[in-house]
Amino acid sequence: MSEENNRAYWRANINLMLVLLAVWFTVSFLAGIVFVDFLNQYRLFGYKLGFWFSQQGSIYFFVVLIFIYAWRMNALDRQFGVEEEE
Repeated sequence: MSEENNRAYWRANINLMLVLLAVWFTVSFLAGIVFVDFLNQYRLFGYKLGFWFSQQGSIYFFVVLIFIYAWRMNALDRQFGVEEEE
């Protein structure tokens, strides 16, 4: 892989990680702590939404973000020609 292609690959990887970390921060910190009083006006599965995000929602989102990261990295690997051989 050329140096320019290598930089583009890592730039795409870092951008993906920053977006996913921003989503994780929003869900875990903002929804679970900062906006909890506002979100508690609504209910999800019988629980106040702010409480749900604090206790379970952020964990679910984190697991989903792991799968999204793996899926997108496989696509990036194919795009830049560095995919794993089977």
